[in-house]
Amino acid sequence: MIQSVKLSKLRLSASNVRTAPDESLQIEPFAADLEARGVLQNLLVTPVSRPRGTFEVFDGGRRWRALNMLVARGVINPDEYDVPVRVLKGDDAELTETSLAVSFHHMKLSPAEECRAFQHFLNGSTDIDAVAKRFGVTRRFIDGRLRLADLAEPIFSALANGELTLDMAKAYASTGSHERQLRVWQTYSAMVHYNADAIRRVIANDTMRANDPIALLVGVESYEAAGGVVDRDLFSNAGERWTNPEIAQTLAAAMMEAEAKRIGEERGLAWIRPVASHSTWDAARSLHRIALPVQPMSPAEAQRVDEIEQRMGELQQEMENDELTEEAFTACDAEYDALGEELEALQRRPSVLPAELVSRVGAFLTLSQTGTMVLDETYYSETPIRVTVVEPEPVEGDNGETDETDEGVADGEGEGSERVRAEPTFRIEEGAATPVTAGNPKEVDPDNAAPGGKALSQVLSDQLAMQRRDVLAASLIASPGLALDYMLFAMADARRGTSSNDGTTISAHAPQDPILSTNMPGSRARDYLAEVRDGLDESWGASDDKVMRFEAFRALGDEVKSAWLAYIVATSLEAKESYGSNRQNPLHGRMASILEVDVASWWRPTSENFFDRVSKGSLISLLHEVGGPALSSRHASEKKTEISASCQKLFAGEAIVETDVKEAALKWVPTAMRFSDTVVGGESQDDGAQGDIADLIEGTSDDTGEDDLAALVGDGPDDAETGEVETNGNAQIERDHQNDDDVNEIVAAE
Repeated sequence: MIQSVKLSKLRLSASNVRTAPDESLQIEPFAADLEARGVLQNLLVTPVSRPRGTFEVFDGGRRWRALNMLVARGVINPDEYDVPVRVLKGDDAELTETSLAVSFHHMKLSPAEECRAFQHFLNGSTDIDAVAKRFGVTRRFIDGRLRLADLAEPIFSALANGELTLDMAKAYASTGSHERQLRVWQTYSAMVHYNADAIRRVIANDTMRANDPIALLVGVESYEAAGGVVDRDLFSNAGERWTNPEIAQTLAAAMMEAEAKRIGEERGLAWIRPVASHSTWDAARSLHRIALPVQPMSPAEAQRVDEIEQRMGELQQEMENDELTEEAFTACDAEYDALGEELEALQRRPSVLPAELVSRVGAFLTLSQTGTMVLDETYYSETPIRVTVVEPEPVEGDNGETDETDEGVADGEGEGSERVRAEPTFRIEEGAATPVTAGNPKEVDPDNAAPGGKALSQVLSDQLAMQRRDVLAASLIASPGLALDYMLFAMADARRGTSSNDGTTISAHAPQDPILSTNMPGSRARDYLAEVRDGLDESWGASDDKVMRFEAFRALGDEVKSAWLAYIVATSLEAKESYGSNRQNPLHGRMASILEVDVASWWRPTSENFFDRVSKGSLISLLHEVGGPALSSRHASEKKTEISASCQKLFAGEAIVETDVKEAALKWVPTAMRFSDTVVGGESQDDGAQGDIADLIEGTSDDTGEDDLAALVGDGPDDAETGEVETNGNAQIERDHQNDDDVNEIVAAE
């Protein structure tokens, strides 16, 4: 039976199983809830003999502690406050067991249940602060539970079903955008090694910090007025984040462009380029820094320097006098220090930008960490420029003596020297700073140019050449007939002494690549070559005797030999025609044309293999090429690493863009990865014949059952006599040359 007992008549029983300190029992928020709603659940008590009419609480100790906290605060009067209780009697063991049973079977709400409960009764309510006060928690706690309740449905379902921890759910809820939550969920939910911090970092990468220099420049009012959304991570101290960084970047770009235009018109410089960073290193890499001369001293300044140095010497001697009084020494020392500072100021000469150079140089408008636009006073030019001071030629009267016979020098002693002294001039030389012996500057090879026209670095050019070669090699796997044609041609051409690098290492040596394979980015073509190698039949190589291995290889079927042949030829391809050139071998281009190689299906540009390796300007040019000014301007004010990451998504088909932009991006490969094919001296033979060699690859054999591939090579010197070509006048009977469309192709695995 439930009855009421004054709080002052209750004390805590030793049989109560909860003995943890108040801090761990969260008494503070419980007290706030009891103050707002009162005691909703009765306490279990047992009567005691002394003092008469008192009871011990053996279950409900948290409620009893919270009520007494309210007593200590003066909120309630223990002599007047009624507490609902249920009185039970029993020995200590029975009471302890009852207390344990109540607590043991008490099940706390799951995080999902708790979140949806808050959402249910707060739906549409604006009085969240009052709710937080009643529950004894902060406003941020309530906002966090509402954010969790509003998780995208697949993520919330995983939390409700126990498939997702509360920490991981908080990481996904660090943004309120369902689109971003789902994008990360679909990519990383199956990756068990990603923890909450990793998920939070992935989500944060798509946003902009509120204290980012670009955000500070734009201001939250302008950002929100343009449609931007401010998101707050309610589960960490990361602060506010802007979920539409492209809006802020567009606004910042417009502001910096306008300021750059104003400064350019004011100063008359050739250009002012805005850089949304405090560093100009990346933007200035392709430019030439101008070393400006310093302002020479005027005669008066030079004279003053001499006077100071003379006086400092005199003071030094005076201070070395042991008979000098303390006051006099202090005065000399103070004068010496003042003269030293004056001398240092005179010798610290400012740089001079000659007026005739202003229209030929430019500078960068940078963005400080506090979001302030700052003009970097370092000047750059597109071509090397050297500026030197030309000292004025000595003229009559320049030595300081007055010539009374000259007009205008008799008015005062010493005035003639200043009047006739010429101002210094500057010699400006454009071109290399040191003598050039190689003639004109080297032009950029179009086949080795990055988007925008600048040359690729040598390392990147070599890597792209090797990856282009790998694409051809992977495609050549499916055409052993073509591989055999190529092998025989290269061998015969070399034997005749007319070979000029046919683009292969045949005799099956691996090519001498310009870059170590361990330094190469991964690619689909390279992985496919490795898969083919693992699938080759190596049973013939079991013997230690080379003759036995050779005979075992000869005994293999034509299909196995064809696979080995195609693999050996494919992996013999050289990446470039020569190491001193970036030109691809024209035979590679021809074979790629015959095979109809689609480079884009084998190789996609990534940050690792391309975008991080070219300049920011090249990336902007590429975005302009693929998506026009709308796409390039969207990323113009971003950092290079951010543009690179965006390009990787775009050119992998993962970015949400217009259909035509996506199609263009998926088809694009750099010029250095494209195969060029020029047919010289005759028509293309794409639809012609490949000859009986391809028939041998098919595995056909004559009635004797001899190995056709071995028959082609021949078993002895007499074989050559059977290869006669019959001629009759001007007519020549040629053997039909079959196209390897008839070959049983080895289809490349997707």
